[in-house]
Parts: sequence; structure tokens; C-alpha cells
Amino acid sequence: MTARPDLSPPEVSLPAHRNARPPRTAVAHSIALIGMDGQEVEVEAMIAAGLPRTILVGLPDAAVYEARDRCKAAVAASGLSWPPTALTINLTPASLPKAGSHHDLAIAAAVLAASGTVPEAAVRSVVMLGELGLDGRVRRVRGLLPAVLAARSLGHRTVVVPVGQGAEARLVEGIAVKTAASLTELVALLRGEATPPTPVEETSPEEPAEGREEPDFADVVGQGQARWAAEIAAAGRHHLMLTGPPGIGKTLIASRIPGILPELDLSGALQIAAVSSLLAQPVHGLDRRPPFAAPHHSCSVAAMVGGGARLARPGAVSRAHGGLLFLDEAAEFRPNVLDALRTPLESGEVVLSRSHGDARYPARFQLVLATNPCPCGNAGVVGRECRCSPTVVRRYRGRISGPLRDRIDITVRMTPPPSAYLALGAQLPTPESSAVIAVRVAEARDRQSRRLARTRWATNGEVPGSYLRSHLPLPEATHLLDEATMRGLLSSRGVERTLRIAWTVADLAGHDLPDADDLRMALALRRGETYALPGGR
Repeated sequence: MTARPDLSPPEVSLPAHRNARPPRTAVAHSIALIGMDGQEVEVEAMIAAGLPRTILVGLPDAAVYEARDRCKAAVAASGLSWPPTALTINLTPASLPKAGSHHDLAIAAAVLAASGTVPEAAVRSVVMLGELGLDGRVRRVRGLLPAVLAARSLGHRTVVVPVGQGAEARLVEGIAVKTAASLTELVALLRGEATPPTPVEETSPEEPAEGREEPDFADVVGQGQARWAAEIAAAGRHHLMLTGPPGIGKTLIASRIPGILPELDLSGALQIAAVSSLLAQPVHGLDRRPPFAAPHHSCSVAAMVGGGARLARPGAVSRAHGGLLFLDEAAEFRPNVLDALRTPLESGEVVLSRSHGDARYPARFQLVLATNPCPCGNAGVVGRECRCSPTVVRRYRGRISGPLRDRIDITVRMTPPPSAYLALGAQLPTPESSAVIAVRVAEARDRQSRRLARTRWATNGEVPGSYLRSHLPLPEATHLLDEATMRGLLSSRGVERTLRIAWTVADLAGHDLPDADDLRMALALRRGETYALPGGR
């Protein structure tokens, strides 16, 4: 049998090109933000033989994709050379979407390290955050503070940031912060050469302006029940709704509640500063004052809870985290905007799902609503004529849904004071100032923190019903709650919220356990009924 001939082509070894060089690579580090969470991004640059071209891969958005042109122009403006061969830039992990212009600095550094302009080891040892201008300047970026927080949690010890944001980055303890005003300064920094000193004003923290006049409860004449309800709401972080005719003082009282709230702790102040950084607001220092957000009634759902394409940004509920969210003319808000508050009121956070990931933002705020009883504002007000039909009044009040109303702890129906009371206003005792009320609120908060020391909650308004029933003693006269439930005046959630209010009333009174009077006042506050004020108020 004749063997078949071997028809396979012979192996041919191609000679290596005499000028071919092995690819040169370098790695720099940046941070990708998804909501408040950050993930490390390795910026890999590889220079290989081939026609001059720059390829950028790794799921970049438009701002990141355009970084190759910004970085190339910045390198040229700084008197440096861009690789004249094939250049591939990879942002890894490749499955993670990359957004924002803050990756520019790491991209430029990786390319310069691969070309031998700066030491590769120096580039690999730091996290770089900043946008490059065409002239080589390093510009401010959005979300720097949460990115630096993420870098520290990932184990990095040094970051390089724009010179104008050094103070913001230094709010994070445990990580060294270096600044660069230009790409030239960054190169000098990576080479270990001397760089210009940091401006003094950069490190000066932002302090409240001295002598700035803050809203004070001393400006509120009369309205004793509303003032007392606001004090209880501040002491226990309870949600509050003020109803009454126009001009009665609802907004006046609500705007003064932040002045009696205790200052934020370090963690809370950092979270507020991180949200401000994500919103591109300047952050020069920690502000311990609780925030106050008051969106207009024409705002959308996205403006209220957060939103946006690809990756959502924080909304008003996150700007109010740790402080007060005030909705003036609450019934004028669109019902779907109000109902969007129901979930964050319970969970204390907002999770926004988009095509490129889930963004998680803090939203543990205290809600204060102010609303009129009807479109004209005179329904049920003695001495005033209401021209709205019963159907219009019912429809207006129905714009605030039942489930949302059930989540409001305290309701106060404000009424106009007698004309004689206003005429004698100058002869009445001076109302208590915010400073005096704040002392009582701080003492009540201290009692709560000691009682809840072994839990993850700090105030009565946060304690869930299961803990109230199983770990705290029930107050006296619980038959009052049974009667209200049997009459349909309280839901199961309403019973829990009434107990929370009773504990706050007891804390303000210095009681170790709510008594019958504390519970009666809590029921009246929950139901929006008139009650007797404690002595001296």
C-alpha cells in the first residue's frame, strides 16, 4: 500500500525585526464611584510597536473616553512627549463601568511611566484623582471625598489630588495627601523633585461666618403647642406635620428646628461632606451643623430621591441626611414625589438602580411638612370664610396619601391667636431662645443614647417596634392605646410611633418610664389634638 504524501505546508520561522522592542507597560491607580461606594481601578498602559494610535478600553463613558485627547494635549503642553507608537490603555476591571473625568491624572501618569518619563514604582504606589486641562493644569473633580474614603478603605496610604481640593482630601484621616497644580508638578512629585509649597488657604477649614444671624425660636411669639411639638420632634428625631392657614408661622417654626438639634458626630459630618462632594459643591472643612434641605414643590422624583442616566446622583433626601428635610406647601407636591419618600423614611437610605449599577446613598433625615387645610387655606379656621367645596377640600388633603401620613409621628393643627394676644405681644414674656431649648434637647438625647447604648440606634424615632415591645418596659396606662386601636384611631404602626413619642416626652421630663400623662400627650400629638402644655411653657 502506497503511503500518502504529506501535503502540510512547511514550518517557516520569521526573523525578528531588528528594531522591534518588547512592549513596555505601567500601572497607575484610580477610583471608580458607584453611588457613595468606590472600587479600585487599575489603569494599565502598554506601548508596543505599530502605527501611532491610542486605544482606550474598559467600559469608559464619554468623559473617560475623551480623556485620551485631554491627556495627550496636556502632555504636549507640559513639554513632554506622547508615545509615537501604538498605545493601549486598559481600565480594569473591564466589566466595571467607568464614569467621570477624575481618571485623567492616573491615565497620564501610567502613559508617562510606560514611556520612562517617571518611575513606574512611584506611579504604582499612589492613587491619583484629577482632571487635566489642555494646558496641563489639574482641575477639581466631583466626588473626591468619597473616592479618598474608598482609597483608604482599600488599603492605600497616599493620594494625589488637585491643589484646590487638598483640604477636602485631608478630612480623611490615615492617608497622606499630596497635591498637584499641573502635570509638570505631578511629574516632579513622582520623580522626587522639589515642588512648590501648598497655598496656606488650601488647608484652612471652612468655618461658619462669625456673627452670622441664625433663625431663633425667640422670634416665634405664641404658638406654644407648635413650639413644644417641634421640641419633642427634635429631641426624638420624630417626623412632624404642621397644618394651618397661611401666615400662621408654620415655615417660621420649621426653619428654626435645625438650630436646636445637636451637632453631628465625625462620621455623620463626613457623610454629609461626601454627599456635597458628589454634588460638586466645594468642601473645605467639616460642618457639624445638621443640614437643612427645602426643595421647591415643583421638584421631580429624581430631584427628591436622586436620579440620572447610567449612574444616579443623590437627591434632596440625601442632602438632608443627618438633618431636616422641610417640604413647605406639602400638598402642592406631586403625589408620586411624596410617596417616593415612604421607603427612605423606613430604611434610612436610597438605592437607585440604573443600567450601569445600583447607587446607594444615605437618607436618614427628619421630615417636616407644612400644609394648608385647603387650597384657599381657610377650611376649618374660626372667623375665616372658606370658598372651597367639600370635594375640593377632600381632594386637596388626599394629595398627601394615607401611608405617608401614617409615617408622620406628630401632627399639629395651628390656629390663629386672638387679636388681643397679638396686640399685647410686646408686653408678653420673651419667648425661649433656641439656645435654651437646645439644652433640653441635648439632655433628652443623652438619656436616649444611654438607654440605647448597646444598639445601633441613637434616638427614639429610630427604634423599631420589635425592640420597643421586647426590650423596653411598657409605659403605664397602656389601656389608652388599646382604646384608640379599638376605635380605629391608631394603626399598628401608629401604636409603635405613639410609644416612641411617649418615651421622648418622658426623656424631656426626666422620667425613667413614661407615665399616664406622657402617654396621653403622645396620643394627642399623634392624633393632632389639643393638649395641655407642661408647666413653664
